[in-house]
Amino acid sequence: MALERPEIDFIEGPPPADLQITDIRIGEGTQAGHGSTVSVQYVGVAHSTGEEFDASWNRGEPLNFRLGAGQVISGWDQGVMGMRVGGRRQLVIPPHLAYGDRGAGGVIKPGETLVFVVDLVGVK
Repeated sequence: MALERPEIDFIEGPPPADLQITDIRIGEGTQAGHGSTVSVQYVGVAHSTGEEFDASWNRGEPLNFRLGAGQVISGWDQGVMGMRVGGRRQLVIPPHLAYGDRGAGGVIKPGETLVFVVDLVGVK
């Protein structure tokens, strides 16, 4: 099954205080565990506006990182853990597990809750 770029619906109401993980599609491939190098496609939007701030799809290649090694925000390390290849998950990540009060590069405002749809495409 070919992956298609996801659309993220605007989430009404106040942002959650804790990480919210919602499996959209359960994968059947290799499971991502602590120390695995994972390959993901993703779209990220700001909870407050629904505006996209980043997407691997725009670069035409997945993001690779070592799970649990602190190479990405904590919400990703926690949210991707346990996924199986072929799975798609929505992560709603509160600021304390993302970029906190500092924001990120003028693209993510301070204190922003982030919403990602992540597709796990590989595990090594």
